[in-house]
Amino acid sequence: MKAVVFQGAEEPLEVQEVDRPDCQEHGVVVETEACGICRSDWHAWQGDWDWIGLMPTEGLVFGHEPVGRVVEVGSGVERFSEGDLVTNPFNLSDGTCPYCRAGRANICEKSVPMGFVPFQQGAFAEEYPVRNAEQNLVTVPESVDPAEVAGLGCRFATAFHGIVHRVDVTAGDWVAVHGCGGVGLSAVHVASALGANVIAVDVIPDKLELARELGAVETVDPESVQDVSQAVKGFTEMSRGVDVSVDALGIAETVRNSVDSLAPGGQHLQIGMTTSEEGGEVSIPVDTMVTEEREFYGSYGMPPHEYDEIFKMMDGGKIDPGKIVTETCSLEDVPDVMDRLGEYDTMGIPVCTEF
Repeated sequence: MKAVVFQGAEEPLEVQEVDRPDCQEHGVVVETEACGICRSDWHAWQGDWDWIGLMPTEGLVFGHEPVGRVVEVGSGVERFSEGDLVTNPFNLSDGTCPYCRAGRANICEKSVPMGFVPFQQGAFAEEYPVRNAEQNLVTVPESVDPAEVAGLGCRFATAFHGIVHRVDVTAGDWVAVHGCGGVGLSAVHVASALGANVIAVDVIPDKLELARELGAVETVDPESVQDVSQAVKGFTEMSRGVDVSVDALGIAETVRNSVDSLAPGGQHLQIGMTTSEEGGEVSIPVDTMVTEEREFYGSYGMPPHEYDEIFKMMDGGKIDPGKIVTETCSLEDVPDVMDRLGEYDTMGIPVCTEF
């Protein structure tokens, strides 16, 4: 079968013929119908994240935002059958650790990141395997276009989990989102659906316009203001600051701007991962966070049981992840799209739909 294969850090990705994945006893094999092309794939391709133990090896197949139909079922799987339309989180869990049992499978002690390690192939391929299917597979409603939910494995899921379950966003709150890539736009859309007044921050006008279409009520272009955090605060009552601020880039400057945008008692949500320039560490104003009781939260993927919440909100017309999908392509085009991610030359979530 065809797949996009990693040749080494920063080396050109190649579409090659590879072996079809084996089906484990408690796993399934899925025929890919759509897979989001995520900035996390780009980070791994560039050799980032060795500081958290992710070091892709030659021959790896990326792709961790998949939707597809089950074509083979392991003997230990009862809940899924051939032909089922499914998706799964990128961080595959085993279902047995204390965090899994507490409903926090996204931080499973034995989590396996799909498409980032050689023993769990990703979905930039005609077929892909899913381990521990009873734990990780999620049934997708047949009424849903696979391309519309291809971001649910990572970007939309991480934003949804963070906005809905990690911080406290209620109707009327002020929420700032720093960075309007795929995950940032997802955060804008979800926070707006909850009734928040969203301020979108980005240097690219087209991304700010898309943020408005997804619910942002105000926008800030950092290149047009002297102080981003003060510009954000200026939209809020008495310029106190926002209730929740989200960094969706992982750049030192945007993390700091996000924390500085908060009102006393506000919550910072980190959903952007750092690049090699930050190396996983960013300076923040600790004393101010203490004296104003600001809080710092992280969001990493989403546990499988929360997918039903997304589908219910989609069915009720409150959210539409498909609005963030701005580009579709074939498997052969994936290397080019990945290259453009490095130039920030993509909008929203690009999705591969032809395999």
